[in-house]
Amino acid sequence: MGRDEHHHKKNNFLAQTPKNQKSDGIDIEFSEEFADAEDKEAQARSRAADKRAHEK
Repeated sequence: MGRDEHHHKKNNFLAQTPKNQKSDGIDIEFSEEFADAEDKEAQARSRAADKRAHEK
């Protein structure tokens, strides 16, 4: 095969993780009563990062 013949192959590989098993990255097991200062700071940083990402 020459170099140009490699471009004609189809990609028949499946995704590593099926779409129905992917998570949205949100931790649903968070409990406000068990949160400490580091957890609250992480939440504030996450909200600020989301806000910056959506402003663009």
